[in-house]
Amino acid sequence: MAEFDMKDLRTRMAKAIESLKSDYSGLRTGRASVNMLDPVVVEVYGAKMPLNQVASVSTPEARLISVTVWDNSNTKAVEKAIANAGLGLNPQPEGNVIRVPVPELNEERRRELTKVAGQYAENAKIAVRNIRRDGMDSLKAQEKAKDISEDEHKRLSDDVQKLTDEKIKEIDEHLAHKEKDIMTV
Repeated sequence: MAEFDMKDLRTRMAKAIESLKSDYSGLRTGRASVNMLDPVVVEVYGAKMPLNQVASVSTPEARLISVTVWDNSNTKAVEKAIANAGLGLNPQPEGNVIRVPVPELNEERRRELTKVAGQYAENAKIAVRNIRRDGMDSLKAQEKAKDISEDEHKRLSDDVQKLTDEKIKEIDEHLAHKEKDIMTV
């Protein structure tokens, strides 16, 4: 008899929310964040490497990212990678340190970012609903195989739905917080 694993559904839904938080951490809000440079890939030593493998990234000020390149010969490549990453950032090299000022966001860009944040939230909701569907399918199969009773199926289905509603509400709260963050920088 296969046991229905509510804990697995809870864990998978929590991972969907963690993924959302990770997406949000890289979303530019006008405040400097080391995560803003996560998408930057640098071509050095004949290979493409993530920025954090060739330099250390810090935020000494609210509107400035500082990138300290470990090997001076890679400074030009790092500067070029940041400039060409499509992040709208303008790197300024000073020796082996590259300063990356984070520009103010205009109203139009803020609205675009809230739409992107909304899309991230919608993707997370879809992931949570897919996990719910997996759980419901599993319950149906277990009832059909006579592993669980009809009453137990109903009770567990209600539990899965409650968990789903909880996680969707949590996603909405994260979205509201991120939208507020974007619009009030």
